[in-house]
Amino acid sequence: MALVPTTTIPDGAVFTEVDMGADSAAPTVRATVVQASTIFYDTPATIDKAERLIADASALGSQLIVFPEAFIGGYPRGSTFGVTIGARSQYHAAAIDVPGPEVDRLAAIAGKYKVYLVMGVIEREGYTLYCTVLFFNSQGQYLGKHRKLMPTALERIIWGFGDGSTIPVFETSIGKIGALICWENRMPLARTAMYGKGIEIYCAPTADSRDIWQASMTHIALEGGCFVLSANQFCRRKDYPPPPEYTFAGTNEELSPDSIVCAGGSVIISPSGQVLAGPNYEGEALISADLDLGEIARAKFDFDVVGHYARPEVLSLMVRDHPTTPVSFTSASKEAGPQKP
Repeated sequence: MALVPTTTIPDGAVFTEVDMGADSAAPTVRATVVQASTIFYDTPATIDKAERLIADASALGSQLIVFPEAFIGGYPRGSTFGVTIGARSQYHAAAIDVPGPEVDRLAAIAGKYKVYLVMGVIEREGYTLYCTVLFFNSQGQYLGKHRKLMPTALERIIWGFGDGSTIPVFETSIGKIGALICWENRMPLARTAMYGKGIEIYCAPTADSRDIWQASMTHIALEGGCFVLSANQFCRRKDYPPPPEYTFAGTNEELSPDSIVCAGGSVIISPSGQVLAGPNYEGEALISADLDLGEIARAKFDFDVVGHYARPEVLSLMVRDHPTTPVSFTSASKEAGPQKP
């Protein structure tokens, strides 16, 4: 396997292609993880930026494009979200309804560029927000969504909890695709549910740019015998609104406009644990690799966590995959015959 020289594309994005060789009979999928910043509190402009990045990736032959956690709506890094001050209304306004016009537009973009699209959004349902991933096929159809099961730390103040009804794996022409978001990927039972659904291209949108995140991604690729595509934002202070509209808590540093507040680290890893592209900590980038799907069978022949390496008579998992709602209504059955006034 040889690295093809890096190519610079518009807006400073970077494309790193991996030559997987031409001797494999298995299909090959070109995948891209997008490392870029939200335009905070401006959802239409963020979707415009997403389309530009999708166009660039499509021009390079990408068939699957994965965006970071909360790309549309924004990841609220450093915000206290009303714990000490009231600052929630703008964030709620920047979220999107699913379904809704923004979803329709994303579907149209996926169809226009003929790509499978995995997009991190902040979903609004009534007055509750969810950290969500949306899936679209290359024909411009919305496939479904995954809601983050367990928001982390202060995320729980502003995001609702997903349930078992939104942990899909979609069978597509380029493989079985699904996603877990950020620290959900550290939940062994959630991962096992994905493996049980036969995931082959495991998307991991995140907000974690620490070096240790790479160890988790490598472990998941080996454990699941799947390709892992992790997309994170690269953000500077100037990508967020200026103070006092937006302030960063929890740091003693004086942040300049060019201070890095999220360093990226987006990466693509093979089922054998080999890093195919990334991690990138340099700036906004398109990080791409060719995925030889034949590697999945080779990896699982050695270790299939829900197949020949499973011991269901000793260890098993039950997943409650029905929706959970706080209010339900049952109608009284009507008596036979005419009703009396």
